[in-house]
Amino acid sequence: MPPAQKEKSKSAPRFESWGRYPQYPAHLHGLHWQSDFPQLAPKLTAPALAVGMGRTYGDGCLLAGGNLLVTTGMDRIIAFDAATGLLTAESGITLAQILDFAVPRGFFLPVTPGTKYVTLGGAIANDIHGKNHHVAGTFGCHVPSFELMRSDGARILCSPTQNPQLYAATIGGLGLTGVISWAQLQLRPIVSRMIDYEGIQFHGIDEFLALTQQYKSSEYTVSWVDVTSTGRNFIRGVFMAGDHSATPAPLKPSPEPKLLFPFEAPGFALNHYTVAAFNALYFHKQFVKHQEKLQDYEPFFYPLDSILHWNRMYGRAGLVQFQYAIPWEHAREATVEILREVAKSGLASFLAVLKAFGDRPSPGLLSFPQPGITLALDFPIKEGKTLPLVHRLAEMTFNFGGRLYPAKDAAMTPQQFQIFYPQWQQLEALRDPQLNSSLWQRVTAQRNP
Repeated sequence: MPPAQKEKSKSAPRFESWGRYPQYPAHLHGLHWQSDFPQLAPKLTAPALAVGMGRTYGDGCLLAGGNLLVTTGMDRIIAFDAATGLLTAESGITLAQILDFAVPRGFFLPVTPGTKYVTLGGAIANDIHGKNHHVAGTFGCHVPSFELMRSDGARILCSPTQNPQLYAATIGGLGLTGVISWAQLQLRPIVSRMIDYEGIQFHGIDEFLALTQQYKSSEYTVSWVDVTSTGRNFIRGVFMAGDHSATPAPLKPSPEPKLLFPFEAPGFALNHYTVAAFNALYFHKQFVKHQEKLQDYEPFFYPLDSILHWNRMYGRAGLVQFQYAIPWEHAREATVEILREVAKSGLASFLAVLKAFGDRPSPGLLSFPQPGITLALDFPIKEGKTLPLVHRLAEMTFNFGGRLYPAKDAAMTPQQFQIFYPQWQQLEALRDPQLNSSLWQRVTAQRNP
């Protein structure tokens, strides 16, 4: 059981998203066996939603007054083909558990987000993306099939050729089409834990775009960007590229993290001045403009996973994340204008990630990525400031022809969502009638029961 999961098992019955905003009451039901949901469903008198580790930032993993079906007890590996790397596992297994199994056997995740503490089912439901989207596409591109359990007792095998509509609707379908019992995942081979890493400092959007083109053959690319600086340092950052090392080296499982963010930080701790100071230190920690080194995959992919409960640094009020994808046609001007608006607001983002999306299509109906630029920002909740800023940024994204990521959202309006995702009615038609979420109720303008 991974550390984050251990922490949850010791706590009182409570479930919240990683952003801790908003907070809603719900009834928790643990699913430990694939037979649990079909037995439980007829007894439920309110809507339900399957949830995993709660690493969604907004209300996509919440259901006010409903039933949350916690799947982390369904974490068994069912089958593994050591020749091809095809893994079959229950949906509650985490990416951390998959890595612990796969890495010593010479395999790695085909796509991974910035945390390994998400479940296989959650990765499918949000059709997660990673630093290699320009090469590998989304997580759903590597899921050949899965079984979907519906509240009426049906168990449906889904793949591109078997029940293709439900297959497409479930990938990126926010957990609304049913409860995934098991799924196949095609892993990719590795010979080392190490990443051939390059870090390049850049100043300005044009240098970032040039590096994106220069390193488009690298498997992994991403940039950290300083959103507090203005003037000649506006949009300065560090461009990071990496490839799995081709030099064989020991393939050991990762140690469990030992660091713990020990307390709820006071609300004033994260402000423009403290974040600006951190950003300056982070930018200059690389003493040369261009650095090359071998780096273990843990700090390359999961720098924050080494600190348990790092979301406490945002205080009890929590945080909101904002992430857009804007097509190349308007990506440059949009990124400049949106980052100017952020700098003007005085609400500094501690974590700001900028990268390019590729053009590999997802099999998912409501998948978020599209060719262009994506920017992810987080803001501590400040009354009267944070949500108005997020609403302004969402409107700017709308005007530039982009869209927002539901897994990172807590504020999209129904009008925005329904234009960002015009296929939403197809998902609604395939939604299991017993399943819902606070996000879906909000963006489809449903009334809470």
